[in-house]
Amino acid sequence: MPVAHLTDGNFDQEVLKSDIPVLVDFWAAWCGPCRMVGPIVEELANDYQGKIKMTKLDVDANPQKSGQFGIRSIPTMLIFKNGQIVDTLVGAMPKPAIAARLDAAINK
Repeated sequence: MPVAHLTDGNFDQEVLKSDIPVLVDFWAAWCGPCRMVGPIVEELANDYQGKIKMTKLDVDANPQKSGQFGIRSIPTMLIFKNGQIVDTLVGAMPKPAIAARLDAAINK
């Protein structure tokens, strides 16, 4: 399952109304650490297909949602469950660390 690209316009439908947990990767094209996290998010999308929806939001193109959730540094990943933030991951993290947080969110 490919990673879904979010916009300010489709965020609520894709994330807040999702019936499974959602990871939102807040990123920007100019951000080096974001480019390191991107492929990991793609791999995790396959690993967690059907369990967690993996998404990306370009903070430059979508300032409304970035501001709403107080994103001040990127990459920041928020994990939502039932429309609520259940975890926040800031900075580039290795795949096993992100996977552990996803597992915890699924089991909350």
